[in-house]
Amino acid sequence: MTHFYTEDQNALRDTVRRFAEQEVLPRAKTIDREDKFDRGLYEGMAELGLYGTSLAEEAGGSALDTISVCIAMEELARCSGAIGNTFAIPVEAALFLNHHGNARHKALIPDVLAGKAIFATAVSEPDHGSDVASITTTAKRTEDGWILNGVKAWVTLGGVCDWVMVFARSGDAPGHRSISCFLVDMKSEGVTRGKNEELLGMHGLEDCQLVFENVKLPADALIGPENQAFKMAMGNFNFSRLLMSSMALGMAQAAMEDAVDYARNRKQFGAPILSFQAIQFMIADMSTEIDASRLLIHHAARLHDAGRSIAKEAAQAKLFTTDMAMRNVSNALQIHGGNGYSSEYRIERIFRDVRLAQIYEGTNQIQRVIISRQVEKELA
Repeated sequence: MTHFYTEDQNALRDTVRRFAEQEVLPRAKTIDREDKFDRGLYEGMAELGLYGTSLAEEAGGSALDTISVCIAMEELARCSGAIGNTFAIPVEAALFLNHHGNARHKALIPDVLAGKAIFATAVSEPDHGSDVASITTTAKRTEDGWILNGVKAWVTLGGVCDWVMVFARSGDAPGHRSISCFLVDMKSEGVTRGKNEELLGMHGLEDCQLVFENVKLPADALIGPENQAFKMAMGNFNFSRLLMSSMALGMAQAAMEDAVDYARNRKQFGAPILSFQAIQFMIADMSTEIDASRLLIHHAARLHDAGRSIAKEAAQAKLFTTDMAMRNVSNALQIHGGNGYSSEYRIERIFRDVRLAQIYEGTNQIQRVIISRQVEKELA
């Protein structure tokens, strides 16, 4: 597929791969062990201009296409899934603010791109994950603004963020018809950070709960039209699913590379295990499914840039790629045998990291629901 990359895409891939291999990979094991946010790498990605990869030039970005963002994500996740995950947050924040924000919100974009202002997004709650339309966090109107109350869960970068975009119920209509989005300064009175979650993998994300108790917000804290944030979130999910698919793809690529290298050097019964058909078949399946995943992702990315709805295509890419990655990372670990179960080998970390991909940005069961509904509409 790289034969069809543009000059800009090849240049971006080479730049990000060099950064990932020289800067991210040597620190990935430490990040995993210490479970601490790496501000140096966060700022390093900003210095390369990565957070504005697909942002319009007039907003300070590079105005590259969505495939370019997916390429950057794949290269970062190939060396660290957690750093790939971190990369997605400011990319999406800048695009969201530029598309939906007012003048005050857009004034923050340069600091997002420079890595000076860390953003987070708070949608999920302790009792509401996939069912976004049932969130219970509330934003009540006042004479001069809003009062925010509620608890948000699984907030990536919540432990270190300066600003958070909070989705809350702002009206009396049931379900998704009364959800709005608000920009909250983390220094506001009434905002409390919970303890960081102790996750299976994806360490260093400072993932935590955020509690909002009678937080006073100015009127212009509202992002986008009032009571329309559910639609805004769903549109953002389609884009973010392409990023999460690319993240899983990068981890699967790394797992295959490690498996091939290990199998080439590991000898049993007097021969490299790569010469055994059982191993060869696993590698063949990995290669085929990785290439198929990349095609699905890039197809959806092209449709997105063409202004087409990608609800089905983004869900297909996310479903297929993350299931593929989980299956083939597991097979790569199997090829490593007992060594694969040791933290001395990178595959052990990849195995823990990749599991989140099937849950993040809508579980794969939800992706199947989305796909089936879209197919039903198409064939009606």
